[in-house]
Amino acid sequence: MATCWRLGACSLLVALWLLHCCSCGWSETTRTNGVAKDETKEQELMSHERVKRGWVWNQFFVVEEYTGTEPLYVGKIHTDSDEGEGNIKYTISGEGAGTIFIIDELTGDIHATERLDREEQSYYTLRAQARDRLTNHLLESESEFVIKVQDINDSEPKFLEGPYIGSVGELSQIGTSVMKVTASDADDPTYGSSARVVYSVLDGERFFTVDRQTGLIRTAVADLDREKQDRYELVVKATDMAGQMGGLSGSTTVTIVITDVNDNPPRFPQKMYQFSMSEGAAVGTPVGRVIATDADMGENTDMSYLIKDEEGGELFKVTTDSDTQEAIITIKKALDFESKRTHNVVVEAVNKHVDPRFSELGSFRDQTIVRVSVNDIDEPPVFHPAEGTILEVQEDARLGALVGTVTAKDPDMENAPVRYSIDQSTDQEQIFHIDPVSGAITLGNILDRETAGWHNITVMAVEADNVSQISHSSVSIRILDVNDNPPELATPYEASICEDAKPGQLIHSISVVDRDEPQLGHRYYFTLAPEATNNRHFTLWDVKDNTAGIRTQRSGFNRHEQNVYLLPILVVDSGPPALSSTGTLTIHVCGCDPEGTIQSCNATAYAISTSLSPGALIALLVCMLILIVLVLLILTLKRHRKGQSMSEDEEDMRDNVIKYNDEGGGEQDTQAYDMSTLRNLFDFPETKGSLSESGPELRTLPQWIQGRMSGDGEAADFSLFKGYIRKKVEQTDGDLSVPPYDSFQTYAFEGNSSPALSLSSIHTLSTTSDQDFSYLSDWGPRFRQLAGYYAPGHPEEDASV
Repeated sequence: MATCWRLGACSLLVALWLLHCCSCGWSETTRTNGVAKDETKEQELMSHERVKRGWVWNQFFVVEEYTGTEPLYVGKIHTDSDEGEGNIKYTISGEGAGTIFIIDELTGDIHATERLDREEQSYYTLRAQARDRLTNHLLESESEFVIKVQDINDSEPKFLEGPYIGSVGELSQIGTSVMKVTASDADDPTYGSSARVVYSVLDGERFFTVDRQTGLIRTAVADLDREKQDRYELVVKATDMAGQMGGLSGSTTVTIVITDVNDNPPRFPQKMYQFSMSEGAAVGTPVGRVIATDADMGENTDMSYLIKDEEGGELFKVTTDSDTQEAIITIKKALDFESKRTHNVVVEAVNKHVDPRFSELGSFRDQTIVRVSVNDIDEPPVFHPAEGTILEVQEDARLGALVGTVTAKDPDMENAPVRYSIDQSTDQEQIFHIDPVSGAITLGNILDRETAGWHNITVMAVEADNVSQISHSSVSIRILDVNDNPPELATPYEASICEDAKPGQLIHSISVVDRDEPQLGHRYYFTLAPEATNNRHFTLWDVKDNTAGIRTQRSGFNRHEQNVYLLPILVVDSGPPALSSTGTLTIHVCGCDPEGTIQSCNATAYAISTSLSPGALIALLVCMLILIVLVLLILTLKRHRKGQSMSEDEEDMRDNVIKYNDEGGGEQDTQAYDMSTLRNLFDFPETKGSLSESGPELRTLPQWIQGRMSGDGEAADFSLFKGYIRKKVEQTDGDLSVPPYDSFQTYAFEGNSSPALSLSSIHTLSTTSDQDFSYLSDWGPRFRQLAGYYAPGHPEEDASV
């Protein structure tokens, strides 16, 4: 019985194993249904038992998320050399070997010991080895096999990009595409329906729909109005298993914003607005602001305003404030209370951006009435005409003559008195006067059209009862010309003719100028003056176009006989009254070459001599400047020399101690001593005369030198001075403190003795010398006191003292 039971159990296990293999093969075939034909054939071959290098096994699968307590059987590896004797050892290596997957070494059965998740790893690659249990040698070559994780529906769809925000224009048609949502399912899309997702709307399905397969959201109604509701919140659900029972689902929120379109016209809240404005308001003054509302938003609310009625458009102007979209009404023309006290202005508001799709909704414009009341103010008088007055007066009008009348009225009160005056700044010479009551302008000074043809004055008008109300008006007065200036030759004419000029030859054309401007134009008549009527040399030809020509009447002019002819010409205008003047044409007779070119004549020579070229003028100016500089230098030198001479004279005349090398007479003793010696010690001019009748001429020397030379006839001995100077030079050369270059040295040396001996009074009084000092009296008044000490006294001089 036990044996039979064991055999039955073995048979049952074999049957279960075959059933498992068949089920696995069926599952694999089913899972891969719809794949490419090549992949299907390969899977069919792998689903059957095969022999490869002696290995025998089936395709291995393991279901994910296994929750059993026992290891999950995966499959069995087997080699055809295994005869069941237990002498073969099976091992595996690779991904998960020994941890996730374990193998029975004896039977080759593989079990999964952990819970697997296909979304984390969909298959595992391993290698199988069959070794001899005793020798551990490989019986079969190592072979690689794959264990696939079989998917189950354990992942719900997820909206990875949610929440979503979309937009659609208001009043869009039904079925207008809004946006697309997409959900992802982590399950295997190739196995079963676990990853097949369908979409549906959970909340908001009244206004929007979603495509079941693609997730595209569309509008479900055509009356979406942003002004009523500007956004909608949808809940979109995604379900896997193609929406079948038991499928998993996920949801997301979709916010749909309704964008604005221009479907609302502007509207004025009021049909009439009232404003008041003073009649004295300046042009451009704002009257007020009105605004039309628009339920739309953004640029769809942009609008412009305009004035529809013609009268309002003449007096007022409307502009649009770009920030507030308000209509600003301003004054275009000055208001007048007396003319009209109330103005009704029709203002229209129009949308700038009109959508033609909504034109059937009506006109996108609206109108309102702006009533402007004009307030009266006290205004200054108004001149008529307001733009100014033009008056005319004859140039020869008498003083006090009426020029014209200006008129101004008070606009606030009829027949109110007005006073007139002239702005003195515009009529400083007081040429015109005005009557303060009537406004009559009269002439106050003599007019001269040639000095001023127009006079522009400003007339002021003030209210007699309110002098603060002043108005001004310009008055232009035109001076009408009268013929009071005779015509004159245009320039002091001069002409030249050749000596061989022929009779009838035109030598010059003349014209005239006239300060007058008659309205009918000038007409001048030319003729020779009465004193030139009998002229036999030249004739005058009136060309009749206000010019005249001078022609020769004879030939054979000789400039040596007469080189200048004076031709008086009488010019008369057409008046009235006709005025005339006489001008003289100077005609020079000149010598010409055969071609008629003037070579020389008195007038030409004079012109050449009096006209210098710019180069000649510059040369002349340079010469004059050089002469001026030379004169200044000469004057400076003379002044310098004169200054030196004056300084020398002053030194001669002052009571100064003069340093000289002669112990002669005093400065006033001009007979005993030559004063030029003091001025120029070493300048010895030659003098005529000699020491003796037969002796040679001598230079003027100091007297002590002359004395020595005249006494013994021998030259003076300068050896004493030479030795002194030589000694001083040797001392200077040996002095290290002296500069190493040439320098000027000054020494004072009187010699060893003096012929005049000492002049000291101390020594003289103490000696008994019989020297005669009477010569001191001859040295002049400066030595008079000294002579009184030493010279013998004179009774008559003592008495006088």
